[in-house]
Amino acid sequence: MADVIPVPAPVRIPVRGSGTLSSGRFPVRRIHCVGRNFADHAREMGAQVAASPAERGQPVFFTKPADAIVLDGVVPYPRATRELHHEVELVVALGADAPEGVLDPSEADALVFGYAIGLDLTRRDLQAAMKAKGLPWDIAKAFDASAPVSEIVPAREVGSLASRSITLDVNGTRRQHGALHDLVWSVPEILHELSRLYALRAGDLIFMGTPAGVGPLVPGDRFEARLDDIVSLTGRVTGAMPPA
Repeated sequence: MADVIPVPAPVRIPVRGSGTLSSGRFPVRRIHCVGRNFADHAREMGAQVAASPAERGQPVFFTKPADAIVLDGVVPYPRATRELHHEVELVVALGADAPEGVLDPSEADALVFGYAIGLDLTRRDLQAAMKAKGLPWDIAKAFDASAPVSEIVPAREVGSLASRSITLDVNGTRRQHGALHDLVWSVPEILHELSRLYALRAGDLIFMGTPAGVGPLVPGDRFEARLDDIVSLTGRVTGAMPPA
């Protein structure tokens, strides 16, 4: 039976190749995002921060559509907001399906294909309005062009994340910096918790949460996000802000 509309092509992220691993493209299945995964950012957003790992509770998850990904760094200023905010994040790319059931954290690293750096762009005014009403805030996160992401670097070329940091500069000024050892929930812990809720599959991306320093982007701004000297993402915001 024929399709009644054209089938959308999947989003494919470039993969850096070196040595015996050739370059290629990573087809994206689904985007999971983690909220409040740096304590300093949770505090700046007015959330209560656990005093110890035993008091962390459950991680906060939300999603973005795969077609929200931006590969060329060009971010059109979105409609319906005058408070577009940046949130720099480590991005984890899964290259294998998780086994059935809940994933053991000790098995999580085997699923990871590679890492990238990305921005979780947020319509902060819409998020605040939805929070104030006790409503879901999908419209603040899952909008067009809300997920700029770099090329993916294979995990074996990155090595341990424990000593790595992520940063964001806007117009040449440092806005955000976070050491990955300060993540409230590590990558294996997040994959374990996600597996309680979803079937994790090859092609999934996980945006791991942002450190403190989130703030506005306006048309004309240029940004550079980095995972140390491993991979970077450069881009700019285009268009115009909607009328007040």
